Amino acid sequence: MEEEAIPVLRVEDAAAAVAWYERIGFAKQWEHRFEPGLPAFVEVARGGVRLFLSEHTGDARPGTLVYLSLQDVEAIARDLGVHAEDTPWAREIEVRDPDGNRLRIGTPTK
Repeated sequence: MEEEAIPVLRVEDAAAAVAWYERIGFAKQWEHRFEPGLPAFVEVARGGVRLFLSEHTGDARPGTLVYLSLQDVEAIARDLGVHAEDTPWAREIEVRDPDGNRLRIGTPTK
């Protein structure tokens, strides 16, 4: 088993959040609800990058910042209608998902 950290992001509507994350190359892996009608807890993944999206109010705070190091930030920027900028370590964008979670996405330049 490889050790890893998986950020948990608070979302109001897991289905809408999954659709938004699919725009940047993530795919839904699984969804859990304790019972029908209760809040959803979902995993999305893109390659080896995983995120948990939770409708549970106590799991995370909206507005959290997560840094994602992904390939081809230019394609992601185009798909989201934003402009990538150069930093000393990567070409980056910063966007917010529909729930206000901040994502800084970068493709390393070195």
